[in-house]
Order: sequence, then C-alpha cells, then structure tokens
Amino acid sequence: MYIPTSQAELRHRGVTRPDVILISGDTYIDSPCSGIAIIGRVLEAAGFSVAIIAQPRTDRSDDITLFGEPRLCWGVTAGCVDSSVANYTALGKPRRSCDFTPGNRNDRRPHRATIAYTNLIRRYFKSTVPIVLGGIEASLRRIAHYDYISGAVRRSVLLDAKADILVYGMGERAILNIVQRLEQGEPLGVIPGTCTLDSYPKQEYVDLPPYEEVAKNREAFGQMFSLFSRHNRSHCEPGLNQRHGHRYLLHHPPAVPLDSTELDHIYELPYMHNVPPAIRQQGEVRALHTIRHSITTHRGCYGQCSFCAIALHQGRCVVSRSSRSIVREAQRLTQLEGFRGTLPDLGGPTANMYGSGCQQMQQGDPCAHRYCIGYDGVCPQLKHGHRSQMQLLQALEAVDGIKSIRIASGIRFDLILADVKNGRAYLEQLVDHHLGGQMKIAPEHSENDVLQFMNKPRAEVLQKFVRLLRSVRPQAYLSCYVIAAHPGCTKKHMENFARFARRELKFVPEQVQVFTPTPSTLSTTMFHSELDPGSGNTLFCEKGGQGRQAQREAVAGAPPSGKGARRQRRFRT
Repeated sequence: MYIPTSQAELRHRGVTRPDVILISGDTYIDSPCSGIAIIGRVLEAAGFSVAIIAQPRTDRSDDITLFGEPRLCWGVTAGCVDSSVANYTALGKPRRSCDFTPGNRNDRRPHRATIAYTNLIRRYFKSTVPIVLGGIEASLRRIAHYDYISGAVRRSVLLDAKADILVYGMGERAILNIVQRLEQGEPLGVIPGTCTLDSYPKQEYVDLPPYEEVAKNREAFGQMFSLFSRHNRSHCEPGLNQRHGHRYLLHHPPAVPLDSTELDHIYELPYMHNVPPAIRQQGEVRALHTIRHSITTHRGCYGQCSFCAIALHQGRCVVSRSSRSIVREAQRLTQLEGFRGTLPDLGGPTANMYGSGCQQMQQGDPCAHRYCIGYDGVCPQLKHGHRSQMQLLQALEAVDGIKSIRIASGIRFDLILADVKNGRAYLEQLVDHHLGGQMKIAPEHSENDVLQFMNKPRAEVLQKFVRLLRSVRPQAYLSCYVIAAHPGCTKKHMENFARFARRELKFVPEQVQVFTPTPSTLSTTMFHSELDPGSGNTLFCEKGGQGRQAQREAVAGAPPSGKGARRQRRFRT
C-alpha cells in the first residue's frame, strides 16, 4: 500500500487523524530514491500513522486542510532540490519543466517552498502542533546564507519560516527522535542533527558571527562559513550559536551516521516503486523512469567539491549497504510490473565510492586537517571499494530476470587511478558492461588555478586517466561535465579549456553548466565574498549575466577544429 494521500486511503487503514502529515514540493513517488517516501516509511515502521500532501496549492485551502491537523507534527520539505534551483536557471531564467511534477510542467512548486508551505499551515491552523522543516532546502539554509536570487544574505530559514525545529542532513534519526519525544510529551530540547531557536546561546557551543554582521561584512561571512564547515564535520564537534536579532539559532551537533545494518533496513521497507494511481492520472512523472528500477548502494561523499552540497547534506562518511540487501532489492524489482531486465542506475552520490572509506570514517569522524580526495590528490589512508563493487555487480548479474546493469551515477576517475590493484580491472568492467556506451566523468575544468578553487583533480590527472581509458578500450566514448563562471574563472580560462578539450580529449563539450551559487557551499562563499578562502586575497568572480554566458559560449560556442575533433553528445576518444 501507498502512504495515504487521500481521506479514503487514510480511513482504509483505520486512521481518522494521522500522527504526522508530510508536505513536499515534489510529487509523491513511493521509492527509496525519494526523501519524503523514506521519512514516511521510517515513521510507519516505528508505529506512527502518516499522510502525505504533495505539492499543495498555496492559493486555496483545499489541499493543506485535506487531513485536518496532525496529532503530533507537520513535516515540511521543498523537495529533492532547493526550490530556487528547481524554479530558476543559473542565469535567472524561469524553468518551464520539472521531472518531479505530473505532466512535467513546473507550475506546482512555489518560490521559497519551505517558507511558503509553513506559512500555508499557519494561515489555516493558527496554533498548531510543531512544524518540522527538513530536506535539502532547509538543510542548506539552516544558518545565515547567501541567496543568489535576491543577491543578499538571508536569515536562517527556521526564522523566516517561523517553524519550530529544523532537521538537517539525512533525517531518519532526528525525525524519529522528534516524533517519539512528542508522543511522550517531552520537550524537543537538544536533538542531534537539528536546529532550534532560543533567547540565549549555549555556553558550550561555538559562536558564529551574528547575522547582522555577516549580512553587511563579506569577510565576516567568510569567517562564518569557515567555522560552520569545520564544526559540521562530525558528531564529535560542539554545536554552534548564531545570533539573529534578539534570538539565537542553536545548531546542535550532527547526528551519528547510520550504519550499514540501519541503511539496509531503511532501503528494504515496503516501497511500491511507483506513484499512486490518483497522481498518475494527473500526468506522467518523468523522474519515475530513472528511479523506479534504480538501486541506491550507499550514502555520503568525501569528494568535497567546493560547489557541491552533497558532503554537507549527506556527510563525508560513506556508508554502504550490504551486498545481500542490494541483491534482495534487485530480486524485488524484477517482480514489478513493467520491469524489462535493466537496472538503469546502481550507485549513490559517487558510484565508485561504494565500499570505500577509512578508519576515521568508520568512526563517523573524518579528518579535519585535509581533504580525502581532490586537488591535492587521494589520501593514502583511503581504502578503495572497486573490488567490492565488482563483486556486487557479479552477484546482481546472477539474479534471475536481470539482463543488464547500468551505472549512471558519477565516477571519480582519480579514485580509479589511485587504486593500483583493482582500478584498471574496474574500468574495463565498467566500459564493457555497465556504462551504456558512454564514460561520463566530471573534470569540470582543465586550468589548475580554477581546479584548485573547485577542489577537483589537477589537469594532469585527467590526462593520465584519458590515456588509461584509451589503452583499456580505444573505442570507448567519453563525455564530461564542465562548469563555466566558477569563482576564480575568467573567459580566458574557458578559452584555454576549449583548446585543451580539442587537443587532449578530441571533442568540444556541448553541454556546459554555468555555475549556480547554491546556499552554504564554499564556492558560493567565494562568489559572495569575492575572496580567496586560502589567502584572503581578492578573487575575480564573474557576476554579470552577459559575462557568465560569454564564459559558457567560449566552450560551447567554439567550433571544433583539428583532426579527429568533433562536437557531439557522445564523443570517441
């Protein structure tokens, strides 16, 4: 059965008033690839009744009052991406389509959805039970943050939304703790992985520069982010205080990461791997094509790319599911109506981090003094997981009904190179069986001074990987993701990349992404402060729309030249 989305479905379960009502900016897809579905299933497994209101209309009461008031709390999320990213392009143009909305029209998610939905609840339920914020939008906007759409530093979304508590990161532990305390009539208090508001700071917490200071002073904003990122690393770190006017945001320490057994349990809950029939009638949900038969193998990412929020949201510690659990999920997928033998994606934030890590990560306490991978190379203490993933792939290929397995998640080529023992064999297996004819990598650039700001591998590492790929499979196709207008990047840098691509990669990328400043990333801090976080020196940041577009066109608009160079979606190396 699906989690109820109507009164009839709720009554069918013998429930008149749900314990928790979850509200989402995405439509409801009952899949372990959907955050709202995971939270709903976790609460149900703990014995609580749940109802879901997906993409409620904000100009009327019908949707938000559908189930009345929940018994314990509301849960609010903007969806799987920040609503500003979902609604606007990097150049500020409105997006017309949305894969997470029936009919693919981007007309159901309001701007600043977390705030809009909380206000909607307050409008029709004046003195209601606690409102809990969660999801990526709330997580990345939990402290004072730079908002690209308004071009200003905004307060914590917890204050602007006037909610009661905010869950950041992967929220299963925190939401269970919250709901269990409410059930027992206990105050919420200090719950790891949450933020609350108080009239006084906690003496044992570290003070961040106050909102009023970081809103006006860019150096103070950079100092705030440095403290924030340092103390968000591990559950062993102290919490944080940040003053907003006469109130204090209390940022409690991160939750302890789930272990493999707990992750297995969550991903084996009774998901339907589909959208409810009533939602299906509203139109096609395009995201379902990708995620319905896909399997998540792990969580977390220690890549720490400066522009990426995954490490901040999911954590640097990679937690992998057991191969037995993944095989059981695959066996269930083969029984679904419409399954034709292909798993379209087997992976996580970075596919080849499955089974990898180090002793520090196993303790939930990754190093504070260095990056695991990136511009400075791969940490020698890192235990690679390529062998484990190859064994997993072999086990899945033996499952009756599975004909092919694709890995569409990102591949870190620097990890392949660093794994002297199994990297080459892993690459051969990928190219021959699991990439659908195309090797996708994300070098993002070729200029080392830009790559350093991005914390991506140096250009020579990319060149070494391309040579390896050609030696392994000369006829393999290669494509890459590229970012233009990143802080520290000039049009000259992009022109240099275009020449590098023609010379070394033998193609000119057609798809070039203009850097989007998303809240609470290092790159966004650089973009706003215009300061080099390492030296404190002034940093060039292209902020004009025409200049940002010109950087993109320096690559995407450059004509292919030279023997063997071409522009196409799939490129032969």
